Amino acid sequence: MILGITGGTGCGKTTLLSEVQARGGLVLDCDAIYHQLLKTDSGLLSAIDAAFPGTVQDGQLDRKKLGSQVFSDPQALEVLNAITHKAVKAEVVRRLEASPRFAAIDAIALFEGGLAQLCQVTVAITAPTEDRVRRLMARDGISEDYARSRIAAQHAEGWFQEHCDHCLRNDGTREEFRDKCIAFLNTLDIMEEK
Repeated sequence: MILGITGGTGCGKTTLLSEVQARGGLVLDCDAIYHQLLKTDSGLLSAIDAAFPGTVQDGQLDRKKLGSQVFSDPQALEVLNAITHKAVKAEVVRRLEASPRFAAIDAIALFEGGLAQLCQVTVAITAPTEDRVRRLMARDGISEDYARSRIAAQHAEGWFQEHCDHCLRNDGTREEFRDKCIAFLNTLDIMEEK
């Protein structure tokens, strides 16, 4: 079974991924895959540089410079997504060729990137905006304004809820959300709890 996990940045998808991994599932974190591809796929970097000149310097992507161009411009974000979704999906498909018994794909753009079609079950992770802003600032070392612009550039919570089979709300403590994740995985009846 392939589980698709989605939701906005800073919602807590990593908590569910950690529980999948702890139970022997293959975890495919598309954000991590994207960052790995930025180091290993010169074609991806070239495509980004061609679309957004000056964002790649000495073979390295300047994420903040790119972000300042795309997070406030929906058309620019669409161009970037078309480039990155294709590269990430190809890598996810390659990793799934081993046919794992259980895998989880974590992708903010699970549907837009064509990854949802690979999944048997999808789940949205949602959280209050203020919690997300605080998490992003702490995790990524960014300003409040930049965190809010990243959140605003993504789909609203309701969009994720409408498109997914299930929804987990991360609105309590870390331990409470972890318990929700465990309970959800147990409903899938795919693995024994550790």
